Amino acid sequence: MRPLSRLVLTVVTFSLIGGMATPAMSHDLPSVGPEVETPALFDDEAGHNANGDDPAIWLHPSQSGKSVVITTAKEGGLFVYDLDGRQLQHFPAPAAPGPDDEPGRFNNVDVTYGFGGRDLAVVSDRGRDILRIYAISGGRLTDVTDPAAPFVFNATQQEVNEAQTAYGLTTWKDSTGTYALVSRRHKTSVGLVKLLQGPGGTVGYQLVRTLDLPASFTLPNGQTWTPCMEPGELAQVEGMVVDQERDVLYAAQEDVGIWRMRADLTGTPVLMDKVREYGVPGSYDPETEECTPGADPGYGGRHLSADAEGLTIYYREDGKGYLMASSQGDGTFAVYRREGSNAHLRQFRIGQDDGIDGVENSDGSAVLNVPMGDFDEGLFVAHDGANTPAVPDRENTNFKFTGWGDIAEELDLDVDTDGWDPRDREPKPGQATRAPVSGGAAHPRAPPPG
Repeated sequence: MRPLSRLVLTVVTFSLIGGMATPAMSHDLPSVGPEVETPALFDDEAGHNANGDDPAIWLHPSQSGKSVVITTAKEGGLFVYDLDGRQLQHFPAPAAPGPDDEPGRFNNVDVTYGFGGRDLAVVSDRGRDILRIYAISGGRLTDVTDPAAPFVFNATQQEVNEAQTAYGLTTWKDSTGTYALVSRRHKTSVGLVKLLQGPGGTVGYQLVRTLDLPASFTLPNGQTWTPCMEPGELAQVEGMVVDQERDVLYAAQEDVGIWRMRADLTGTPVLMDKVREYGVPGSYDPETEECTPGADPGYGGRHLSADAEGLTIYYREDGKGYLMASSQGDGTFAVYRREGSNAHLRQFRIGQDDGIDGVENSDGSAVLNVPMGDFDEGLFVAHDGANTPAVPDRENTNFKFTGWGDIAEELDLDVDTDGWDPRDREPKPGQATRAPVSGGAAHPRAPPPG
């Protein structure tokens, strides 16, 4: 996520005065109320610069009511909550290694099960360009990061300080090992990183290959379009999720749309859906640090308003289910079919209900179909980038928990509490093992020496 004032608010303002056609207002869409919210996080010195971003759900192996939600808060580190939203643990982000260096900033988190007999939470630290890895037992986390773990994308601390570092993250497991897919800040790159057993029970990793998504696009009118960014920046990816039964990665390029590709980063990515702003020219004003949009040529999508952000999958049996995406620019969530060509199904928002405010400016989200405590038909967790009640001069964020059954009822979607167990990776009868993704050559890069 980048500051909304730099690009998105400019586009929204322009649309309101008639420069672009606007979709149906988000308040006309179905709204589902959250049941639980976590304590407020404040992005200032008093709040230890805690700015919520991304959640992951860990399922307890025998007592699902003791499952936990693990969340990132940038410089505020990592927070662990129970299903009632109460804080159980907090891990501060690492301090800067030197006086001129960036401190740790925990950006995205995901969970993987059964790595060497342990469940892991894997975190991208965009301040330090490393992955931090936590073993999970009984809902308690322990840092097991190998002290010798290398930078993900850079070779030196000086390069890390340029901020082109590990950013978005999701995990993936197949017969060859356990991996993290990691995007690079201010670049179009996604890296495949293999987790490795380290000394003394620690966990390290090695970059296997990278793939660069396009930075510019040929429009139907023959013109070349490049998303308007600050000088030196490219359209980055953050939100990602792997369909664990098909080995397919979905990656949200914030100013472009959602890509579908093989999780091992071979083959040719397919742009599954575009943001509404796709193809809109823009000019960057260094004084305002904003992009002023030109006329909309009409090549954008209908379901996502930039930024395209958090992605998550609700699994059903027989290879069915739903891919869900945060449409950050209009505060809604898009629902696509998991199967086939990912047809769009529904759009909704998490709205105010029973004393809990709704979700706006959402970055990450996570969904799980399994009954957990009071969430007996599954759980959807979303980051709220504008938590209320507002506190003057303090950026206020948190996370909202919503029952999947409420979402399914409002949107006429299915509830399938038996169709998927993240601890049981064996395909069910009749289930496809891979989704078709168009072939072609990727752009691998060998891991750095050492």
